[in-house]
Amino acid sequence: MNKALILDFGSQYTQLIARKVRELSVYSEIHPYNLPLDRIKALDPGAIILSGGPKSVYEPDSPHPDPGIFQLGIPILGICYGLQLIAHHLGGKVERAPRKEYGFASLRILDRHGLLHGLKDKTQVWMSHGDRLEAIPEDFAITARTANSKAAVIENPSLKIYGVQFHPEVAHTAAGKKVLANFLFRLSGLKADWNMKSFIEQKVKEIRQQVGREKVICGLSGGIDSLVTSLLIQKAVGRQLYCIFVDNGLLRKGEYQSFLKEFRQRFSLQVIGVEAQDKFLDRLKGVTSPEKKRQIIGQVFIEIFEEEARKLGGAKFLAQGTIYPDVIESTSVRGPSHRIKSHHNVGGLPDNLKFELVEPLRELFKDEVRVLALELGISRELIHQHPFPGPGLAVRIIGEVNQNSLRMVRAADAIVLEEVRRARIYNKLWQAFAVLLPVRSVGVMGDRRTYQQVVAIRLVESSDGMTANWYQAPPELLKKISTRIVNEVDGINRVVYDITSKPPGTIEWE
Repeated sequence: MNKALILDFGSQYTQLIARKVRELSVYSEIHPYNLPLDRIKALDPGAIILSGGPKSVYEPDSPHPDPGIFQLGIPILGICYGLQLIAHHLGGKVERAPRKEYGFASLRILDRHGLLHGLKDKTQVWMSHGDRLEAIPEDFAITARTANSKAAVIENPSLKIYGVQFHPEVAHTAAGKKVLANFLFRLSGLKADWNMKSFIEQKVKEIRQQVGREKVICGLSGGIDSLVTSLLIQKAVGRQLYCIFVDNGLLRKGEYQSFLKEFRQRFSLQVIGVEAQDKFLDRLKGVTSPEKKRQIIGQVFIEIFEEEARKLGGAKFLAQGTIYPDVIESTSVRGPSHRIKSHHNVGGLPDNLKFELVEPLRELFKDEVRVLALELGISRELIHQHPFPGPGLAVRIIGEVNQNSLRMVRAADAIVLEEVRRARIYNKLWQAFAVLLPVRSVGVMGDRRTYQQVVAIRLVESSDGMTANWYQAPPELLKKISTRIVNEVDGINRVVYDITSKPPGTIEWE
């Protein structure tokens, strides 16, 4: 009951709504806009939030919820497209606005008794819409407006339905968090009782219920997500958990032995080490498609897990460190959005998977996983290591993966990380790495003409991996990195710096 249900209509900001709600210590879940009414009732939310979206409510193919949600008596907040849905379904009128409204706008407050309690007479909000309300539903009141939107906020306390044309979930809306807090606490009566301790308690119970007395195997990657997953499951079922750490030949320099030792000694995990470099590289031979590479790597991992499960006498469950950004970017089931990539945990699994999946982190953002890791006693140093993709260096080689390309990108990557640490900016960055490009360029080395490959350097800042900005690295740092790579890595004669943010790019290149 004490949770918020977010219905996704394809907004680029939907995940921000979930994050803001959780920052207010209220548990939230994102579901597709067409979630059946009986399923909504079964989830028993204390509040429902309708996200924004790219469509117009009056278009024939626009997404609409089951109209029965407006008769449930559950408090509803519509944001942007969500506001327009409320008006459209309850007798109002939505039309194309004479002038679009994108960016900052000044919101003039007309009534501060409900949703806008505690706000000043005027406040800055962030708008992103081309339609507007021309008529509001019966028994609704307009409680705020902008120069372009005469019904920027509408409220019906008796129905417990509220709508805002602006986006309270983005940082550009000055009092956005206050608006969400008013809706959740003052108007919906929810409690701020969700935290990582309660999450651990909840997940331990769920894992015990799901697993019973069966064996669980968990693929460790060396990253924080799979480690936290393992420790949660270990806390729930103890020695029923068997971890498998595979050397796929795609790890960074020296990682396999160092991580294997750490997993066993520091965390007392039952870890089986598998050296399978040749198997992965043989299957990747001649493959250049990013999606195909991810699928192959995912399939080979599963084959290894199945083989190790047989050796253990059978394991029914496979645990994975899938987190929410993986799900958002890998699937389009949570609203009318496009798939960005297949994730080895999500889109790279075979249809005939012989395991039942255990994914306790599936609804968490990266920063939430790090908070959880602290609760589980993991060191800050390990928690704040940069994310490393499950398919490893394969996604940082644009083109075919082979021993020579791995040699070059592994050496270049090690130099990048070494110099970033020396510059004391490692903890400022979300990720720092090298990408080997399928490009050759002419160079001059030792008075001789060369024709060798190009490496791109990627340094980004982010809070959750959903969006990212390229880091404005000091020229001296880039000079050091470039000079060392060209001098120390045979086969590379040119280094470029990637200054693309996410969006429009992704953090990784594949």
